[in-house]
Amino acid sequence: MRFIGAGTRSGQPLIHHDTVFTVPNLLTVVRFLGVPLFIWLVLARQEYGYAALVLGIMSSTDWVDGYIARRFNQMSNLGRVMDPIADRLSLIAVAVTLVIAGVLQWWYLTALLVPDAVLLTLSLHYFHSHPDLPVSRTGKLRTALLLTGTPLLVLSRMPIPAAETCFVAAWIFLGLGLLAHWIAGYNYFRAILSKGKRLKIGDDDGGLS
Repeated sequence: MRFIGAGTRSGQPLIHHDTVFTVPNLLTVVRFLGVPLFIWLVLARQEYGYAALVLGIMSSTDWVDGYIARRFNQMSNLGRVMDPIADRLSLIAVAVTLVIAGVLQWWYLTALLVPDAVLLTLSLHYFHSHPDLPVSRTGKLRTALLLTGTPLLVLSRMPIPAAETCFVAAWIFLGLGLLAHWIAGYNYFRAILSKGKRLKIGDDDGGLS
């Protein structure tokens, strides 16, 4: 069973609609709402078990909303933009929370932020907004790895027999996720440059006609 691109119907093109109220978009909103709950559980309550559960639910919605969108033809233009933004904001907010709680180090947060900061600057320079690029397979793999490693790392803070195993497994997933994050960032960097230059050439040609 494939996990990336699951739900795609063979022979049928993927069409994005203008519909706003769809099940995938609702699940994306749920993922947004899980962030403040996670922050409260970690920083205010130190309830790492429940916090890991919230992360697990958030991770599952990331896969489920994509599956439903492809399987039932509910891919929307709003979801195409909102879903990756929800992923990124969730990962960053969770990382900041875990750094404050002493679970993660600052270098991890820096490794997450640097590629995104570069891509955001480039996108604003060329498009003044979102570049509207499709999510790459590497980007999807990155998100899956980080969303798997983070709950495991939270679980490793609990007094359970498998805490050390969770810690090792967490850093395997997080390490591979960070590597995929930088590879995806490089690929998006090239794609934004290419699209931005094409648009600039088109504008220059239009001005001369």
